[in-house]
Amino acid sequence: MPRDQRIAAIRAALEAAFAPDRLELRDDSHRHAGHVGAQDGRGHFHVEIVSAAFAGMPPIQRHRAVYAALGALMATDIHALQIRALAPAERE
Repeated sequence: MPRDQRIAAIRAALEAAFAPDRLELRDDSHRHAGHVGAQDGRGHFHVEIVSAAFAGMPPIQRHRAVYAALGALMATDIHALQIRALAPAERE
């Protein structure tokens, strides 16, 4: 999948699952050029997401929820994902 479509698909999946107050998505794939895990074309991403859906969840449960929302994209388009998931009350 082309880069722009990949980013749009990730954004759409997260917006649909969490209706976030804030969603920042960064493609860090260029920082991993030549990395063995990136040779299959999947990307490295950083996501910061603030959503009421995360209230009361421990961090591991939030990460699992993000992975579940991304579903097949984790196997086809995402090699690595750095996640910062917060509830609105935790926002800086």
